[in-house]
Amino acid sequence: MTTPKQRVIGSSELWHQVLQQASQVAPLNRPVLLVGERGTGKELIAERLHYLSLRWQQPYLQVNCAAMTENLLESELFGHEIGAFTGATRSRAGLFERADGGTLFLDELATASLPVQEKLLRVIEYGRFERVGGSKTLQVDVRVVAACNEDLPALVTQGRFRGDLLDRLAFDVLNLPPLRYRKEDIAELAEHFALRMCLELGYDFFSGFAPSAMQQLLAHDWPGNVRELKNVVERSIYRHADPTQPVAEMVLDPFISPWRTTSRHGSTITVPEPTVSEPIVGLSVLPVETCDLKAELAQFEQRLIQRALQQQHFNQRRTAQALGLTYDQLRAALRKYPHLLIEQYNTNK
Repeated sequence: MTTPKQRVIGSSELWHQVLQQASQVAPLNRPVLLVGERGTGKELIAERLHYLSLRWQQPYLQVNCAAMTENLLESELFGHEIGAFTGATRSRAGLFERADGGTLFLDELATASLPVQEKLLRVIEYGRFERVGGSKTLQVDVRVVAACNEDLPALVTQGRFRGDLLDRLAFDVLNLPPLRYRKEDIAELAEHFALRMCLELGYDFFSGFAPSAMQQLLAHDWPGNVRELKNVVERSIYRHADPTQPVAEMVLDPFISPWRTTSRHGSTITVPEPTVSEPIVGLSVLPVETCDLKAELAQFEQRLIQRALQQQHFNQRRTAQALGLTYDQLRAALRKYPHLLIEQYNTNK
């Protein structure tokens, strides 16, 4: 007997509508098509369809069609005989044979070639197919759940997807809403991912999210949906320096850097050019041939941090904000220059 691998989390009305539709269609022995952006939970719903069906004790297999070439995908789905292609030294059963009696989840189906789509239509319609390089017709009973993040009717119009296969798959279509339309679910999902990450890191408890961090989560558009949210939460938890304090800042974009000239979406980011017409305040004016640049920059960095610490009365979070750093970046700098905190200790005596 098999059991679901993932929990279904979310209490928004839109998400409940999807779950209700999945529950209604799950017991029927019909194909189902899942449509939604990347990271919206298509794999989760496919798994739910299987475990709520009468096939729940039978195999549940899945394949990402986009991850394979046409020939490899055909062999993976339908199997092959000895000598069917170079390197085929033995016969091999495909996913349809191994999923007999159960469910096969075809993710990113829109990327499958037209010849593979033709074979899929036959096996979905009649349950019959031949292995690659074979002549014997095999009979199976497999329920197909397919998923895509593209407009399949538009692909049919363009000649890139078979209309008859779409008609056969679309007994019912479940449209999964993007996370930006499920704002009510963000806090619950974030806490779930945070608890799992704290467990992985060996923390005794999770101190929660500060209001500023939760505001970041709610304001973000989440183009990567739940998958992106999971990465952001896990990244922010492990970068958070003090697990006894609430997470105050979410690391939404790990690519942010003063040396990066383009954003993740291709837009240009202006990086200020260093000016050499005036000396930098705080640096010694030395002849270039005798200047130790690393040492001078380190001294300048220490003076800036020390001044900011004094102005903020050694409150490290406000100091980090004043310097344009994250709290973790400031903590890393203080580990490099521990003597900067000596004045604080002397003041507190």
